[in-house]
Amino acid sequence: MNTILTTTNLTKAYGRKFAAKDVNLHVREGSVYGLIGRNGAGKTTVMRMISGLSKPTAGTYQMNGAGRFGVGVLIESPGIYPNMSAAENLRLKCIAMDCCSEEYINSLLTLVGLGDTGKKKTGSFSLGMRQRLGIALALVGDPKMIVLDEPINGLDPQGIAEVRQTLEKLKSEKGITIMISSHILDELGKLADTYGIIHEGCLLDEFTLDELEDRCGQYVTVKTSDNNRAAFAIRQMGINSLAADSAGNIRINGALDRTEDIVRVLTKNNIGVREIYVKKTSLEDYYLSVTGGRDND
Repeated sequence: MNTILTTTNLTKAYGRKFAAKDVNLHVREGSVYGLIGRNGAGKTTVMRMISGLSKPTAGTYQMNGAGRFGVGVLIESPGIYPNMSAAENLRLKCIAMDCCSEEYINSLLTLVGLGDTGKKKTGSFSLGMRQRLGIALALVGDPKMIVLDEPINGLDPQGIAEVRQTLEKLKSEKGITIMISSHILDELGKLADTYGIIHEGCLLDEFTLDELEDRCGQYVTVKTSDNNRAAFAIRQMGINSLAADSAGNIRINGALDRTEDIVRVLTKNNIGVREIYVKKTSLEDYYLSVTGGRDND
């Protein structure tokens, strides 16, 4: 697969403070690239630089076939006039970019699921509808890549699902490359196929979904009536790779094929087994392990 965006030592400094330092991204054409990091990690800074909204202090970036107008951008809140309809908002941008026709405007609204909003003022739109209109505005000019900074932040579950479905449609039907940042890693995990972890301005890791699955592996979680006694009994079985998870349950790395033996031993020792299951390490687990366990706030 071809690469649509490459950055080389991309850096942004404010005085002696680095907002981004030596960032080397590789975004494949047609992919959904999830940029992960806590507030202040440098996500927005990188997105603003590759979108042409901020000039790098050092380093370069290269776009390959991103379209006539480069990349489409939705960073922070979409610039929407609340006393206008969705079509009227789109019409203004289309005129500015010399690509205006009613057919084109209607096609963009339909693409993001707003084709039936008519003359309804955007000031009465839900937050999810406004975000989808922001995505439509980013698509004006038919860019091959769009950059979305926290597009599902603050949305309710319905709004999140609507935005996710819109982005899935853009990828599957239009082949648009999407770079997206989000604090909601479970949702990002449903959408992205490539990830970059950025922390304190530095890119710590970059990997595909398949690579994530290979790195994370699986583990057994056990919840009992007495986890201390249970841990002792499990160690007596020769299983020593035990730890307590955030809920205080027993996490066993490995022993995936010994769950029946574990239940049998615990029952024999009169320890009630409330739950036992095999779980795959999540995107959030991996993120925390790479960043040293710091919260993704």
